[in-house]
Amino acid sequence: MKNIVIFASGSGSNAENIIKYFKNDREIRVVALFCNRPNAFVLERIKGFDIPAFIFNREDFTSDRVLDRLKTLKVDLVVLAGFLWKVPPHILEAFPHQVINIHPALLPAHGGQGMYGMRVHEAVIARGDGESGITIHYVNERYDEGTVIFQAACAIAPGETPESLAGKIHALEQAHFPAVIKRLLENK
Repeated sequence: MKNIVIFASGSGSNAENIIKYFKNDREIRVVALFCNRPNAFVLERIKGFDIPAFIFNREDFTSDRVLDRLKTLKVDLVVLAGFLWKVPPHILEAFPHQVINIHPALLPAHGGQGMYGMRVHEAVIARGDGESGITIHYVNERYDEGTVIFQAACAIAPGETPESLAGKIHALEQAHFPAVIKRLLENK
């Protein structure tokens, strides 16, 4: 059995989608959700899935408390799904090529610190890009600079708004993120 832990900070639509995708899988399971915001909506979304939530603060994250919990869970893959904090080096060292993230643009464009959510879609449109998309990548010590695992693109229509682009990106995330996770774990 391969174990996934999801880290999320916000509404949790990707976390919920991943949990549903693997709910009846016989070889891969989501064993916990880690969240750095005690009032995040993701905690409501996971109720009823029998997935334990682990709430932590910055001190827990930078000390060994989060790392120790991950080791206890025998984690095969850490999935960042709307998680905004930079992962500390000691966690990356303990889980080499086992921490992945999804970014709402085609990296390397529109990545880096502070580039998340609507900020990304606004930047894509402001620059006049003809397409955007998602990038699933390994996490390293720098924001959005880890090795790319998968990308999917969508066209930007004339008159596209950040909100309409966000809808297209969300559809790509929902369609591809769980399947890419499954392929990664099946190939380990």
